[in-house]
Amino acid sequence: MSKAERLIEMMITINAKKDFTAGELAKEFSVSKRTILRDLQELEQADFPLYSEVGAAGGYHVLRERILPPIAFSESEAMAVFFACQALQYYRDLPFEQETISVLKKFLNCLPLDVQNSITQIQNKVVFWIPDRHCDSPLLKAMFLIVINRHAATIRYSSTYSESTRTIIPVGLYAMNGLWYCPAYCTAAEQIRVFRVDRIKEIIEEKPYPKGKYPIPASIQEYLEKTEVKNDYHMKIELTDIGVKRCESECLLANGLKTFSTGGGIIDMEINHAALEWVADYILPFGNNATVLEPAELINLMRQKIYELHKHYCTSENISVSEAVNNLV
Repeated sequence: MSKAERLIEMMITINAKKDFTAGELAKEFSVSKRTILRDLQELEQADFPLYSEVGAAGGYHVLRERILPPIAFSESEAMAVFFACQALQYYRDLPFEQETISVLKKFLNCLPLDVQNSITQIQNKVVFWIPDRHCDSPLLKAMFLIVINRHAATIRYSSTYSESTRTIIPVGLYAMNGLWYCPAYCTAAEQIRVFRVDRIKEIIEEKPYPKGKYPIPASIQEYLEKTEVKNDYHMKIELTDIGVKRCESECLLANGLKTFSTGGGIIDMEINHAALEWVADYILPFGNNATVLEPAELINLMRQKIYELHKHYCTSENISVSEAVNNLV
């Protein structure tokens, strides 16, 4: 084994250990202790995060921020890594935002010039576009660590209508349409609720919770799969051509969209109760380019929102809608 190969193998071995001695490595790599000490000194000079302790119980330890050993990529694999990073760039909030930028710079700088040029061309021609629907989520990284550590959290949460303090046991995190969501078991409601991470104003306390005490799915994938098949309502919405074009860009509604050769289309699909409010808010600006046929719960929700808008813009009970519009003009 050459010295370069030994150093790479040593980095892999050290990353897998919590602590070690020079003698242990010397025995494992079949070299002298003096050789191992020189190798460790070279790794430290290359900024590998090691620290040593002298004495009978001493040895070497790896700092928490470990550096991974070099990995060889084929050109296609390099393209795949770039695509993975490219898919995240339009999310303004990421658990490790600065690290994502740093890793992409390091990665590109290590590639041959011709591969860098190929990736630049891809960057100019292909993009994973996320609609610009953004709310700052300053506690995203903290929530990410709570989820990964399988801890419970007491949070101060600001919903649409009120602010409250809740203790939650997160199932996981998922991103959709530019926003981050955290499905979690709420101990006050005694059921799983979905919390928007940007609405978490403060994490008051974080602590472990007894495993198996709360009925939560084992993974976020399991939760999302169950949510997809949970259909509370049959929804039908007639659309004009303009309505069809708007719905084509929204993944949830596009799944149930059917277009007609004569023009227009219809959304015909099953949805769960939690989606009603979102659908009403999304469809409301369509005006007469969308007509909700069912369910009755969605129709009533649309009527309620229209009535609230009418009250907001009409200062007198005697003023008609047409008069209110004329006053605005």
